[in-house]
Amino acid sequence: MKPETKAHIAVLSTNLFFAINFSLVKYVSPALIKPYAVNIIRVGVSLILFWLLWTMSDVKPHIKKKHWGRFFLCGLTGIAINQMFFIKGLTYTSAIHASLLILLTPILISVFAFTVLREKVTIIKALGLALGIGGAVLLILSKEQSSSASNYLFGDLLIIINAISYTIYFIIVKPLMAEYPPLHVVRWVFTFGFLMILPFGWNEFASIPWEKLEWSHYLSILFIAVPGTFLAYFFNIYGIQHLGAGTTGSYIYTQPVFATLIAVFFFHEHLTGSKLIAGGMIFLGVFLVSLKRGSLNKSLGVIEE
Repeated sequence: MKPETKAHIAVLSTNLFFAINFSLVKYVSPALIKPYAVNIIRVGVSLILFWLLWTMSDVKPHIKKKHWGRFFLCGLTGIAINQMFFIKGLTYTSAIHASLLILLTPILISVFAFTVLREKVTIIKALGLALGIGGAVLLILSKEQSSSASNYLFGDLLIIINAISYTIYFIIVKPLMAEYPPLHVVRWVFTFGFLMILPFGWNEFASIPWEKLEWSHYLSILFIAVPGTFLAYFFNIYGIQHLGAGTTGSYIYTQPVFATLIAVFFFHEHLTGSKLIAGGMIFLGVFLVSLKRGSLNKSLGVIEE
């Protein structure tokens, strides 16, 4: 099998893993395991695995002194804020809502390109932004009753903050990806991120009622930590190396599809007309703003979680 074919399979698997995470997180949290405790487990286990993987690598570059601050900011935006707001928001909203709102990331990158980098705003891209943002507003304002969501509005807002944080992360991590091997970058981003979330999640982690967990809960936690976090990030690295950031990032569009199907058929969430309309608006908006991408979007791509 060609490396490119393996990379496509790996990146598709990444987005499937992320999609499964939406429902599995809701399965174990917050009823049995508090949100920040889930973060401690998934980031901590992945961090250990990334360090073990690094010990087997032949390339071990030293970080330049001027880059330590940027690594710290990447850990803050890419792991700490991103993961904490994502997990917390997911416990309040539905898996379908969260997976659709994640698509705001490429739209937010376009907003940054237009406002900060002064890229040209065409009619098509302006229409895409309007559709994407309008779809998100429609999704947030849709009032539904569901046992899987206790506070849609609050949860959706936390997911949006997560998307904003991840957008900032993608902008500031690019120079590091150009300077160091991707595995080296992700290892240190996870290291800084874990140290930041540890004070917030330690008490919740210490209070996990392990004796009350069933085998399905243990399997869910294992999946969230290993395939859903470590392998997902590792496969993304593999995809970037063989396909480039743009192609790898384009697979994010499969994530809401996977997440919706899983949430509907296995966790009995409801796919309503308003969700379909809002999701269609967001998808179309992302498609339009991605046409003939500017310099920022070309260089970054979009890779979620």
